[in-house]
Amino acid sequence: MKRSNLRYIFMTLIGLYSHFTCGSGEECRSSMYPPKGPTFRGNVTWYTVNLDLPPTERWTHVVKEKKAELVAMIQSIKDLAGDFFHGKLIHIVDKELPLIVDTLPSPFREEIKGIAAVSDVPLGEVVLFNIFYEIFTVCTSVVVEDLKGNIYHARNLDFGLFMGWDRKNQTWTLTEKLKPLVVNVDFRRKSRTVFKSTSFAGYVGILTGIRPKEFTLTMNERFNIDGGYIGILEWILGKRDGMWMSFLTRRVLENATSYDDAKDQLALTKLLAPAYFILGGNQTGQGCVITRSRINTLDVWEIDLMLGRWYVLETNYDHWEKPFFLDDRRTPAMKCMNKTTQANITLQTIYDVLSTKPVLNKLTAYTSLMEVSTGKLESYIRACPNPCTPW
Repeated sequence: MKRSNLRYIFMTLIGLYSHFTCGSGEECRSSMYPPKGPTFRGNVTWYTVNLDLPPTERWTHVVKEKKAELVAMIQSIKDLAGDFFHGKLIHIVDKELPLIVDTLPSPFREEIKGIAAVSDVPLGEVVLFNIFYEIFTVCTSVVVEDLKGNIYHARNLDFGLFMGWDRKNQTWTLTEKLKPLVVNVDFRRKSRTVFKSTSFAGYVGILTGIRPKEFTLTMNERFNIDGGYIGILEWILGKRDGMWMSFLTRRVLENATSYDDAKDQLALTKLLAPAYFILGGNQTGQGCVITRSRINTLDVWEIDLMLGRWYVLETNYDHWEKPFFLDDRRTPAMKCMNKTTQANITLQTIYDVLSTKPVLNKLTAYTSLMEVSTGKLESYIRACPNPCTPW
């Protein structure tokens, strides 16, 4: 790309950010729970996925109910790709990506094939939907311990940056198309819950999940030059010793037997993309952010009450570095956590923190709240009325 084009993009970003941040800074929110008002778009519907069924059949009932929304979202991606690449990208997706599906680990490849068959969406486009999150998510996650030793875990999932700006409605096009696809899923085996998640209909990986009474897990993207697109390219070219991030998180939620077991799997498995894994346990001190390159674990940042660290909070930047000045969600989030204090922390007050702009922003699709001891998972579809930062 020409240097002049890069400068134009950068100046456009600054202009967009300046326009929407004018007057949008606000004090920490309070009394936002139960969710209500203009920042609340709706509750999330629960579905059950039976892990005893053949993988091709597990998502049939979910996709049938969400078929129209899934087709609309895929069409939005195609429209955006057509605008930038004159339709060539979708041609590649429809022709080449179906060849990748058989290289994916089981049961994910079979589940993706089943989703394509039920939705009538071309297989390559369902594959594209399922690998998007390796490179396009920005989020805020927090694990916190209260004075009684209870562990809470919450997150805002933000998605759709640069995926089409709707000038009329002042929203990100893909973010809005994804919101109707948000679902809560109870994964069961032999009629018993194994784990729960908040996800998108048609997406088989896990970004937000809880294994009741054992641990909670969220994943945030880590921006790095050795990014997910490199890992995906290597996979396409036949180098397949790394694991897809969202497939790993699902395997951990399904199979790990404890917080420590989950931490080891997340820290030691080679990945296709750099990531932050935010993990919460069921005992005092069990909460951490695992900072990963594609190959190694760079840091494990843990709750440490002896040091006065009663929570760990991650956005999309290494916690020992300053965040990008156009995207500082960390500072206001930590300010509001500290203002709340450990004595007053609950899922309700954490929701207040995640409702404070710019922690809540135009990219925020949903907010999830988890309490490991009770197995509680609550999720809410969000909106951010103006004035509101674009990210």
